[in-house]
Amino acid sequence: MNLDTTTWFFIIAAVILLILLIAGIVMSSNSEGNLVESRLGEYLEESNEGRKGDESSVLTEWVNKRVEKSSRGDKIKQSLARADLQFKVSEYFALVVISITLSALVAGFLGGRSIFSFGIGGVLGGFAPGMYVGNQQKKRLKNFDGQLPDMINLMVNGLRAGYSTMQAMEAISKELPPPISDEFRRVVQEMQLGVPMGRALDNLLRRIPSPDLDFMVTAINVQREVGGNLAEILDTISFTIRERIRIKGEIQVLTSQVRTSAKILSFVPIALALFLWFFNNEYMRGIFDAGRAPGFGALGCGLMLIGIGYFVMMRIADIEV
Repeated sequence: MNLDTTTWFFIIAAVILLILLIAGIVMSSNSEGNLVESRLGEYLEESNEGRKGDESSVLTEWVNKRVEKSSRGDKIKQSLARADLQFKVSEYFALVVISITLSALVAGFLGGRSIFSFGIGGVLGGFAPGMYVGNQQKKRLKNFDGQLPDMINLMVNGLRAGYSTMQAMEAISKELPPPISDEFRRVVQEMQLGVPMGRALDNLLRRIPSPDLDFMVTAINVQREVGGNLAEILDTISFTIRERIRIKGEIQVLTSQVRTSAKILSFVPIALALFLWFFNNEYMRGIFDAGRAPGFGALGCGLMLIGIGYFVMMRIADIEV
């Protein structure tokens, strides 16, 4: 087996492992089993006694306990919950390490085994899991916000029919589709376990950081303290939220060209530079002919200008409602 065949063997093996890794992430994120139970303990600050039956290794549990105590681990745990991904913090860190390793190997072999190629692959692999989690958060939050007006209307109808607030929330968990049904099922189960309604709603707001949901939760908490017709209050809130969604949709349409231009103009130069580095390495190495300092300085200036342009264009398109 010659050298070229060996190189391609490692590349193909790394790509297959990366595909299997992505498939595992997707299957895990779409799994329905034990979804509520795996998250309730985290937000109720319960002990891990109910999780002793898990098939996790001793090493995984040991690492998970150490990592979750840090502030970084707490933020990652919150991000995973918001994205509805059934990963422990230690498993997420293991995923990052695997992603960095595989990406560095693929990039290193494609880039002529240069240390810069390994570094580029490692950086891209390190950012990939975080970008995936962030994308899942945005998609889930967008779906939740889109279902919120219908949820409030269903809750208003339930209250007017004589339901209690908890019964109305239970009806929401049964009648509406995910993700809003999953979240209110968690709220109902927390309340059934003895958690006060205010704390259960605060936990919901921590999982779903939506301004519209915050508006609704505040109204419910105020009504519980001072009284009043909750159905009328929520009916008014539902109208307000629908109008906000309509205006946001119009703004999204009007500013879509600016946002698309910002993404394309920022992505194309970086993608082209990476393509040339891996598939025409000698040409790209010419930037370092005058020395590494001028070469890295030029690259740094280019990235800085691209970042400034992207930030300015996105700020122009960012109109608050």
